[in-house]
Amino acid sequence: MKLSVFNGSLPKIGIRPTIDGRLGGVRESLEKQTMDMAKSAAKLISASLRYPNGQPVECVIADTCIGGVAEASACAEKFARENVGASLTVTPCWCYGSETMDMNASIPKAVWGFNGTERPGAVYLAAVLAGHTQKGIPAFSIYGREVQDGGDKSIPADVQEKILRFARAGLAVALMRGKSYLGMGGVSMGIAGSIVDQPFFEEYLGMRVETIDMTEFLRRMDKGIYDQDEYKKALAWVKQNCPEGKDYNSAKTKRSRKQLNSEWEKSVKMALIARDLMVGNPKLAKMGFGEEAHGHNAIASGFQGQRQWTDYQPNGDFLEAILNTSFDWNGIRAPYIVATENDCLNGTSMLFGHLLTNTAQIFADVRTYWSADSVKRVSGHTLAGHASGGILHLINSGSATLDGTGQQSLNGQPVMKPFWEITGAEAKKCLAATSWHPSITEYFPGGGWSSRFLSRGGMPVTMCRLNLVKGLGAALQIAEGWTVDLPEKVHDTLDQRTNPTWPTTWFAPRLTGHGAFRDVYSVMNNWGANHGAISYGHIGADLISLASMLRIPVYMHNVANDQVFRPSAWAAFGTQCLESADYRACANFGPLYA
Repeated sequence: MKLSVFNGSLPKIGIRPTIDGRLGGVRESLEKQTMDMAKSAAKLISASLRYPNGQPVECVIADTCIGGVAEASACAEKFARENVGASLTVTPCWCYGSETMDMNASIPKAVWGFNGTERPGAVYLAAVLAGHTQKGIPAFSIYGREVQDGGDKSIPADVQEKILRFARAGLAVALMRGKSYLGMGGVSMGIAGSIVDQPFFEEYLGMRVETIDMTEFLRRMDKGIYDQDEYKKALAWVKQNCPEGKDYNSAKTKRSRKQLNSEWEKSVKMALIARDLMVGNPKLAKMGFGEEAHGHNAIASGFQGQRQWTDYQPNGDFLEAILNTSFDWNGIRAPYIVATENDCLNGTSMLFGHLLTNTAQIFADVRTYWSADSVKRVSGHTLAGHASGGILHLINSGSATLDGTGQQSLNGQPVMKPFWEITGAEAKKCLAATSWHPSITEYFPGGGWSSRFLSRGGMPVTMCRLNLVKGLGAALQIAEGWTVDLPEKVHDTLDQRTNPTWPTTWFAPRLTGHGAFRDVYSVMNNWGANHGAISYGHIGADLISLASMLRIPVYMHNVANDQVFRPSAWAAFGTQCLESADYRACANFGPLYA
């Protein structure tokens, strides 16, 4: 069995076929068409979306069409039994709005009203959305642009897009609910994001916060509280698959071979222990450690490391990098989400991206803005293409997922795939593209190994960051763009100006010519913290929908307005400036679980 928080019951999408309740000819004529809409929506979702464990998303359909409050209540009871985490109401006709609507305020909801002339599905859609808005239970509106014939059972492309966007974001909300963020240690070097705010997790995400002291790693290492057989297997795998690179330490600060070997051993043990702390391990119970076997039900975690731990013990670079990666000594598997420096806000940003895409996430410092002029001055190279306006150097202390090398491919292009699509050959390519270097002793007196790789250019990616603002609460920022290739000599010239033992991603955000995206400098200048989470694909629209479900305003993004999909109630707070309306709506409705 794969060690994961996703081995148990997973939330489903509930489909609610609502209908005109008038018997005597009206309802009877609509039963099949209405139920067929529900079945079509369920088929689309299950065929298109998967859970983080790779299994197809399950849908639950109400036992009957819903024509009134009794059937609505029966549906609600079924959904509660079936662990429904988001609901989609579908109808081709007029229905009784407040009698048939989903009244569960804690789960995301959407309504698809069929755009046809035979029956007033659009009228019901408007009526029931007004009810949702008036009662303070926001719902997403799904309505096709083109009129369909009454007997048309197809789902138009624009409707499919909205259904799937809603389902992806709704499932992300449901998958977080009841899980934990595990803070391994405390605040790292005064970084605000590693001040783990428990009310944020409880009120916005429906999660709890678990914390352990860093000494728990020492206890488990000293007492052998880890799978001894797996440790031997992992250490042998590391020796075979993690090639060592140049030691950049000076002659005075280089560590002995014996010390480096010890650091490898401790680093592997730390990775096993961190995983077991997150999700548990049945093997520990067999060893007599029943309490430790449970884990903390952590869907995400953070490792403090600096400085109290790293002044004394090996850094967390290996454990963070390998756990964030989609493969290890046990083969290809789902990545875990582990934030460097216990930056829980970046860890949450990584979690958002992971739940929306099922792919590994890159953790990085938003380190340096390189203008085209600066690159030209330092290297003689003229930036072009996506990079012509300048680039951002994304780099952190060896903790980024190895998927970020870009060595996986689709149709000849570099990608980052869900784990079930990754081949063994692609995993080997990612490992071969990564070298491991003795950490710089001045930074990490306790030693450790830092990874180094260069992300392949040409990948569409989205960088996001969640921040907490005094008096405002949570706020999200999003930047879609691309990874960039630089000539080898140019990359080396720029990279050698900082710590060369760390992985690099050159990032060019897509510019809009206005606001925070008028140029690359403005993106850097408006970024709210020192870290960012980078996901494969342009997923800004999905992030915006997810944020609205959680009542988190988005204060910086470069997603086209026609792709912004929020609950219909948001229009009541303004239609001219969507960003301002988002703030007012989120403030009005408040965090989802508050």
